[in-house]
Amino acid sequence: MGDPSDRSTAEPLEFREATKRYPGSAKPAVDALSLKVPAGEICVLVGPSGCGKTTAMRMVNRMIDITDGDILLGGRSVRDRKPAELRREIGYVIQHIGLFPHRTIGENIATVPGLLGWDKKRTNARVEELIELIGLPPETRSRYPGQLSGGQRQRVGVARALASDPPVMLMDEPFGAIDPINRERLQNEFLRLQAELRKTIVFVTHDIDEAIKMGDRIAILQEGGKLAQYAPPAELLMYPASRFVEDFVGSDRALKRLALQRVRDIDLWKAAAIRVGTPVADARAALDEADVPYPMLVDERGRPKGWLSDRALTGERVTDELRSPAQPIVELDDVLRDALADLLSSETRYGAVVGHDGALAGVLSLEVIQHFLHAAPAASPTGADLLRE
Repeated sequence: MGDPSDRSTAEPLEFREATKRYPGSAKPAVDALSLKVPAGEICVLVGPSGCGKTTAMRMVNRMIDITDGDILLGGRSVRDRKPAELRREIGYVIQHIGLFPHRTIGENIATVPGLLGWDKKRTNARVEELIELIGLPPETRSRYPGQLSGGQRQRVGVARALASDPPVMLMDEPFGAIDPINRERLQNEFLRLQAELRKTIVFVTHDIDEAIKMGDRIAILQEGGKLAQYAPPAELLMYPASRFVEDFVGSDRALKRLALQRVRDIDLWKAAAIRVGTPVADARAALDEADVPYPMLVDERGRPKGWLSDRALTGERVTDELRSPAQPIVELDDVLRDALADLLSSETRYGAVVGHDGALAGVLSLEVIQHFLHAAPAASPTGADLLRE
């Protein structure tokens, strides 16, 4: 593993009326963009084609020079550094990866450390560390890019960008060329990686769903490189600043909020948890105090077995006659969007919610979700927060 003393820390990034005009163009590509990215957070730039999001990102490492205004990295203008030196301090990941096909994976990852003059021992340790960090087997180091899958190559691209442990990373549609299944997996893996590394990241995408999932903050740009809104995902979904933002986010923005909450974050309904052999009088008393009109049969450990039928409560003691199985069973850590899908696919209003021990923790109902959708998202976590926990 690398020497911790060699590690850089994340730095804040600030756009100060950063503007880019191209000769002969009537409108700027980026128009007086001002926003702050706190150290260790992911800022997603999103908007329609031609809105200037990639141009804005490339101004950070001076692949595109600023016409007016400024960009500050760690409180210092990017204009105060030579472009080549600046780029060695900033990680860069692109959609098509850009690995050198004639160099091994280890040699690709070592590109920037080599430019910085790291010695062989330090470089080797860093390459080994990163291959482990991105979840590839050690033997991958000696292979060539053409011998890896698209998802594996994209992981190597991330590792190469992290090689010098930069305080800021730029990611230009990094998962755009990956198939949907692997794309989701890579997104999740990257968010878990970010939970450990806590880099300051500018992430460009055209996909609002990806922006909501990946971003701590989202900057929506519109034509002419104008900033339409800059806010955390929950605020963006609940309070769009304009008709443009509302249309871009989509008419289903309320449902998108379900991806920002887990089942444990909302108030669940109380169910009457009944065991076989419980006196019927006690069971009916528990049912009177419950929010759900049906009692839930649980085993000796409190794990749900099914919804009890009326016949189960006709004698002196409760029997195991069920109205229906305890399906679906939802976990406290499930994302609300997935939990709602489970309820709908099971064609039921209620889902038993269990904790890590499998014991009944409450009941999720369609009414609970409806109430959440109408409530203000005062402190809703981001998609990134959900995967950091």
